[in-house]
Amino acid sequence: QVQVVESGGGLVQAGGSMRLSCTASGSIYRINDIAWYRQAPGSQRELVAIIRSGGSLNYQDSVRGRFTISRDNAKNTVYLQMDSLKPEDTAVYYCNMHIFRTYWDLKESDYWGQGTQVTVSS
Repeated sequence: QVQVVESGGGLVQAGGSMRLSCTASGSIYRINDIAWYRQAPGSQRELVAIIRSGGSLNYQDSVRGRFTISRDNAKNTVYLQMDSLKPEDTAVYYCNMHIFRTYWDLKESDYWGQGTQVTVSS
């Protein structure tokens, strides 16, 4: 069994900062790509940022320069540092991990956290 749990959401004023964390636990051999997604009310889930196993990064245009994704492989944890927050960043943020559970797995499995609410007031 693998569990993925996010934390760190809440309410912040526009211009403020917030850091989200996401940790995987359970039977894990290796974690490949990790991404943060978000979903605002009435909108589709969208990719915010991704960090690949080799360390390369990619960001949605609207957050580039304000958000930073990083990972701590020893802790099976990914972070999303969000600065200069705007009301339009308000959404439920989800962590997505591509995980090999054992050495013998032929392909990775896709795991999602339960989501954490981020609300930015104007």
